[in-house]
Amino acid sequence: MEFFNIFNNEIAIDLGTANTLVYVRNKGVVINEPSIVAVHRRSNKLLAIGKEAKEMMGRTHDEIVTIRPLKDGVIADFEMTELMLQEFIRKVSPARFMGKRVVVGVPSGITMVEQRAVRDSAEHAGAKEVYLVAEPMAAAIGVGIDIGESRGNMIMDIGGGTAEIAVIALSGIVCDISIRIAGDELTRAIVQYFRIQHNLLLGDQTAEDIKITIGSAVPLPKELTMEIKGRDIVSGIPRTLMTDSAEVRKALNDPITKIIEGTKSTLERTPPELASDILDRGIVLTGGGALIKGLDERIKKETGLPVIVAEDPLTAVVRGVGRVLENLSMYEQVILKAKKY
Repeated sequence: MEFFNIFNNEIAIDLGTANTLVYVRNKGVVINEPSIVAVHRRSNKLLAIGKEAKEMMGRTHDEIVTIRPLKDGVIADFEMTELMLQEFIRKVSPARFMGKRVVVGVPSGITMVEQRAVRDSAEHAGAKEVYLVAEPMAAAIGVGIDIGESRGNMIMDIGGGTAEIAVIALSGIVCDISIRIAGDELTRAIVQYFRIQHNLLLGDQTAEDIKITIGSAVPLPKELTMEIKGRDIVSGIPRTLMTDSAEVRKALNDPITKIIEGTKSTLERTPPELASDILDRGIVLTGGGALIKGLDERIKKETGLPVIVAEDPLTAVVRGVGRVLENLSMYEQVILKAKKY
């Protein structure tokens, strides 16, 4: 691990349900790891975070518990989130972090209480000033959209916990919806499908691998196959099953349909002038969900609008909050006004 001196420096964070990404001023993205911690059950002593903790999920004994401290895009376990942030920061700095400013990307539908939890976690990790930016706005900035112009832009950021859908113009969000159905829900849908249809119990990591490897939103030119392993619910014995992308597509259909319905709902509330801009410019897809095979094609088919998958969609939000950090005065309008209490 290369160490960066961020003593008295500034950082930006995409505090995601699935992954946490850390951007250091003048250095770029230096951390991209799962938002998972492993602790000793009785002492609460930290054993692992990030990739190491993810490898332990579903494989621990009674003395070790793995925790995902964020749920649906917001903090579910304040203490573990604070501990995770401290450890991620320690990974890139040998000295105690005393950053003057921290910019954090948060869901656009976050409540005041949830904002306070994010702010407190960052402050307890060493931050002096905390700025919050709505994730769809951060994603738009991250992919290079000129958010200050009067013409409308539509962005869909499909992360682990939430799907953020927003129409942006004049450095503000004109209309938006934050759906707590995203990557994690897609994974759960696969687990549920195989439990019901095949009496096969899958681990979350196995379901995640299925989603990434053969998950799709539309029929593929050549359907993909995959061998999966799980535990037979009836016999309790491990067994193997061959599946294909057509079957997995059935499992994913319901949550994908709900995300697209959210897109249509946002379009229905979009002012006509901005709607005409979106007709010309299309919808920009970011986040891990943008990588589901054929999702852009299905959204295009159901909305009639052009759909563009952003380059490197997984890092769009952290690149956006990083740009806000580098140019706070330029992006003052995008910072959530409720940052002070």
